[in-house]
Amino acid sequence: MVNSSILDSKNLKEIASMGNFHVLEHERDLSVSAYSATDYYFASQMNVRKKQVMLDFNNSSYIVQAGAMQWMSGNVTTSSNVKGVGDFFGKMVSSAVTNESAIKPIYQGTGRMMLEPTYRHILLVDVSQWGTIVMDDGLFLACDASLTQRTVARKNISSAVLGGEGLFNLSLSGNGIAALESYVPYEELIEVVLDNDVMKIDGNMAIAWSGSLDFTVEKSGKSLIGSAVSGEGLVNVYRGSGKILLAPTASNFSANPIDSSSNTGESQSKTNAGSAAGKAFGALTGVLDALS
Repeated sequence: MVNSSILDSKNLKEIASMGNFHVLEHERDLSVSAYSATDYYFASQMNVRKKQVMLDFNNSSYIVQAGAMQWMSGNVTTSSNVKGVGDFFGKMVSSAVTNESAIKPIYQGTGRMMLEPTYRHILLVDVSQWGTIVMDDGLFLACDASLTQRTVARKNISSAVLGGEGLFNLSLSGNGIAALESYVPYEELIEVVLDNDVMKIDGNMAIAWSGSLDFTVEKSGKSLIGSAVSGEGLVNVYRGSGKILLAPTASNFSANPIDSSSNTGESQSKTNAGSAAGKAFGALTGVLDALS
């Protein structure tokens, strides 16, 4: 449990923990002006509150999103997690295609660290229960350094462009815990388990899925005309055995009641920004795949 001195404030409480990961929530936003107090009050009533992740170090090490550290105490050191020039350029390429920070620092030692506050909801995940977990862009916040990070690519371009999930995604595998940032609270997420089965989803509601699943984009019907008549068009299809984490109530909105930043610190979420030419090319490729 978190040291009681951290929780002396009546406005701060621990709402979740897993291993050495602790999620702390600020019950109300107290540092507000007279002009913004009403917005923040009603935001807190709707469970839109600042949350922070605290990490306990017991001769342990963690990989943290760049810029996410707020403060740390004890004998904690930092390394760049870069093993050479080739590794550096590989991480730069991975950053460009996944919209994740290129270099995620490793913190190790004995002590404690607090990450920057965020209005997003924090999900603590035991990665070993997923085998390999593939996540949507911008979800990663921190994880045990024992976990392996990889950039995984789609099998076809249409599944990336028309599926709305990106051409490349970050994946984690191994034994350890990861902290993810989600626009949707845990209570509204749906975990679907597939056992050699198929799931079709209209839209990019899947925020994370098992790496064992085969993801494609296909016609909702047997033909393009049938798909058009059904009103669904193309759907995201997941095949095989594994898990899918769905956010059915997610939408394009700001989790901060005052401004557009989801994170009040340095580690703000990134969004995909594809060029018009790239989207047009992807759409054309998707149509060709659907016709095949």
